[in-house]
Amino acid sequence: MSSTRPPQPNSGFSTLRRFMRAPAPVERCELCNAALAAAHGHLIDTTTRKVTCACEPCAILFASDAASKFRRIPRRIRFLPAFQLSDGQWDALMIPISLAFFFHSTPADRVVALYPSPAGPTESLLALESWDEIVRENPILGEMESDVEALLVNRIGSVRGVAQAEYYVAPIDQCFKLVGLIRSRWRGLSGGAEVWEEIGRFFGELKARATTYEEPPRA
Repeated sequence: MSSTRPPQPNSGFSTLRRFMRAPAPVERCELCNAALAAAHGHLIDTTTRKVTCACEPCAILFASDAASKFRRIPRRIRFLPAFQLSDGQWDALMIPISLAFFFHSTPADRVVALYPSPAGPTESLLALESWDEIVRENPILGEMESDVEALLVNRIGSVRGVAQAEYYVAPIDQCFKLVGLIRSRWRGLSGGAEVWEEIGRFFGELKARATTYEEPPRA
C-alpha cells in the first residue's frame, strides 16, 4: 500500500503566507488623518510643548500664524563650529549634565533651558545674565525662531576628553526626539552602553544632515 499523501489544497498559498509580512502601519496627520510619508513635518503646541505630526497642507496653515498656539517646526539644522562658550559660561548656566537645549518660549516670554533625563525633559532655572553674555558672543542665537528652534549643546565628549563640544541650531522636534531616546533607552544609574551608543548615533546623523554655519566677520 502506498503511504504517499495526496497534496493538500492551497498548500502553496500556505507556504507563501509564512514568508509574508504584515504591512507596516501608516502614520497619519494628527489634524486631518491623511497618510504621511516617512519624512514629514511637525507642529508644536507652544503651551504644552507637544509635538504633532502634520501633512504639508495642514503644516502650511500654521507657517506664518503667530497668533495660533501651534507653530510649524522648520527642518533646517545648522552646525556651529565657531560657537563661543567657555567652561565658566557653561557652569554659570547651572545645567547639571553636559547635554541641553535652549529656546525662547513665547508663552513664558523668556529663554527656557531643558536637559534630557531618564524621566523626560527637565527644566533648569536659567541665569539670564549668563545667557545674554553668550548671545552677545554668538549673534546666531538672536536669529533663532521662538518656540521652534533651539541651541542644542553636546559637551559629553568634551567632558570625557574624547571629542570636541558640538553646538547646533536645531528644530525643536529633534531636541525632544533626543529626550525620548534617552528616556526609552536609559538603564540603571549610568544609562548603559546602549543609550550612549544611541546618543552618539543621533548626533552623527544630525551632523550629517546639518549645514555648517559660517560666522560673519565682526567689525
